[in-house]
Amino acid sequence: MQYTCSVAMGPVDQLVDIAKTAEEVGFDNIALPDSLFYMEKQAADYPYTPDGSRMWDEDTPWVDPLIAAGAMGAVTSTLRFYTNVMKLGSRNPLLLARQVGSVANLTNNRFGFGVGIGWAPEEFEWCGVPYAKRGKRVDEMIEVIKLVLAGGMVEFHGDFYDFERLQMSPAPSVPVPFYVGGHTDVALRRAARVGDGWTSAMMTCDQLAETIGKLKALLAENGRADDPYEYQAVCIDKFGVDGHRELAAAGVTDNIVIPWVFDGLGFDAPIEQKKDSMKRFADTYIHSGWQDG
Repeated sequence: MQYTCSVAMGPVDQLVDIAKTAEEVGFDNIALPDSLFYMEKQAADYPYTPDGSRMWDEDTPWVDPLIAAGAMGAVTSTLRFYTNVMKLGSRNPLLLARQVGSVANLTNNRFGFGVGIGWAPEEFEWCGVPYAKRGKRVDEMIEVIKLVLAGGMVEFHGDFYDFERLQMSPAPSVPVPFYVGGHTDVALRRAARVGDGWTSAMMTCDQLAETIGKLKALLAENGRADDPYEYQAVCIDKFGVDGHRELAAAGVTDNIVIPWVFDGLGFDAPIEQKKDSMKRFADTYIHSGWQDG
């Protein structure tokens, strides 16, 4: 099982130091969250809290995850980065293809593209994109981005996007993996159809095991039962070495964690405290050898 450190809702000026420390102590990846803006009034419930409220406010810091990946990639050499997840629905696929390809090249293929639709109508409408038909539009966006990133002269004629022959160079030298987020049936079908992996929001171990089982069945339906596939998880009820063993047994291949939160620190804790938490976490889980038995 891999270990990924999430940098959600932390100060922007800590990101480079967190990347350096994560690589130093042995984390596999950094997970980069996405939020465009904070709207004072929300038209829809946030789907991952019991009461639909957001877990952040107008002063919570966010940075564009693709820019963050470039900055953090510049000070590391082995650490990988992935968006967790980037909300595609309010964006343009050709512009995203240019950005994703740039990050992949600048990091020497140490980037994975975690994608979702987006939950807030305001993010769509205020960016000039309709909220209606967002799922079908995102399906087409993924197709466009993959097509362009594969390299060479390409064209596309779909229901939402239409362009004649074009090429973006340089294309990444290896395919950028796509990790699809979402918990609904339609999201899981999308993940099984076009994803190289699936990424969760906050779930219990039992929920993760059930969802991974559904995904494996869907992969088989799509003729992909033997394909390499990542199951990236944010688990809210399994801790300690025994808990991590249970996650691995449930099928989790990548455990997304925030070590300083586990130590009772806030998202805005001082960077030295966060570094200490990362080192303790790595000693307890990454280097303890529990996966060897």
